[in-house]
Amino acid sequence: MMGAKLLLLLVASSLCLSAAIAAQQTCPADLDSKCGDAASGDWEGEFFPGIPKIKYEGPSSKNPLAYKWYNAEEVILGKKMKDWMRFSVAFWHTFRGTGGDPFGAPTKSWPWEDGTNSLDMAKRRMRAHFEFMEKLGVDRWCFHDRDIAPDGKTLTETNKNLDEIVELAKKLQEETNIKPLWGTAQLFMHPRYMHGAATSPEVKVYAYGAAQVKKALEVTHYLGGENYVFWGGREGYQTLLNTDMKRELDHLASFLQAAVDYKKKIGFNGPLLIEPKPQEPTKHQYDWDVATTFSFLQKYGLTGEFKINVECNHATLSGHSCHHELETARINGLLGNIDANTGDPQIGWDTDQFLTDISEATLVMSSVVKNGGLAPGGFNFDAKLRRESTDVEDMFLAHISGMDTLARGLRNVVKLIEDGSLDELVRKRYQSFDSEIGALIEAGKGDFETLEKKVLEWGEPIVPSGKQELAEILFQAAL
Repeated sequence: MMGAKLLLLLVASSLCLSAAIAAQQTCPADLDSKCGDAASGDWEGEFFPGIPKIKYEGPSSKNPLAYKWYNAEEVILGKKMKDWMRFSVAFWHTFRGTGGDPFGAPTKSWPWEDGTNSLDMAKRRMRAHFEFMEKLGVDRWCFHDRDIAPDGKTLTETNKNLDEIVELAKKLQEETNIKPLWGTAQLFMHPRYMHGAATSPEVKVYAYGAAQVKKALEVTHYLGGENYVFWGGREGYQTLLNTDMKRELDHLASFLQAAVDYKKKIGFNGPLLIEPKPQEPTKHQYDWDVATTFSFLQKYGLTGEFKINVECNHATLSGHSCHHELETARINGLLGNIDANTGDPQIGWDTDQFLTDISEATLVMSSVVKNGGLAPGGFNFDAKLRRESTDVEDMFLAHISGMDTLARGLRNVVKLIEDGSLDELVRKRYQSFDSEIGALIEAGKGDFETLEKKVLEWGEPIVPSGKQELAEILFQAAL
């Protein structure tokens, strides 16, 4: 009987997806289309003709191209859901991801791609990107400079290419009211950065990286970006045998300070964010985790200038949970943005999968709610389709799933708050510090002599149970 019900459910879901995809097509985005001049960067066909605008239909919906939990305008805990989430599409994974890996060739060839990295192709890709966001109902995006525009033979030519694509992006933003959550410079792919950028032992590479960040800051500001991110994928080392760690860390700090100075000079008021990662591609990356990054910022007097962009997959690579990294950032006033993704616990590298675990999403959202939200940061889907997912609609399905998962996490946090049992368990666990002597300790006035006298007065302490199992039951009840 259960098998028959499951079969009916699968058939219904399949029919819903087929119906959505079979909607009337208008000007399909493939290079054989007669709708426009496909060889021209000015071509503006519809890129996702079979995909409707994604709408909220509620938990009972069987339509895979609909939101079940994410209702953008619904007010939860005093804010619209879209203001809690501030979702963003990552240009690089969504529109530059090929499905290739170290063991296999690319598997994805989107209909609008012509196999080149030309300016015309970059323009067509940018138009596809904005149509995707409009249909998804997301009004923010994130980009690397080199993902949206091709390298030239010189820095001048490269900047000219970037300017041309940025002008198109600006025009599309004005038409759609979409803007960047953040921008960044890609300082890890080009061979010149094989030893790093800010930590390269070659001063000419350091200077080139600075020039690239200068331009990336300018275009992020020009496009109305709300933040700017530093991810130092190669700011680290492969071996200490040939590395002067102190000198490299000093150089990194000088680079970041120069970025702060230039940001202020051009009037960019958005936060600068550092995205920690322990390793890959380097053996050891200097911003290993949130605590290491906080220590670095403190040492070099940069704590007031930077916040943290926590990526969940990076958290697990560093041996922490995403919740741990978020809480470490939050309690130190550093939580600025979240790269919403996850890794596979059976795989030891950065798989950048869409977050679909309801339990993890609930923990993530509990930190966000305690932080009062993420603005001017948000959730960026730094996540990619699996190598084997090669249909255009998979791009939508992946983002819908990720958005619904986090929305469901937010709804679960509401349940936990309204029930109050878990918060009360935590309060009771620390209630001994609500005493006079506890208040003295928390005020930094609990000297050892006074505490010794209290111990002699009290005798051996009776230590209560931590009630971990009860805490887990209360948490799971909200899921």
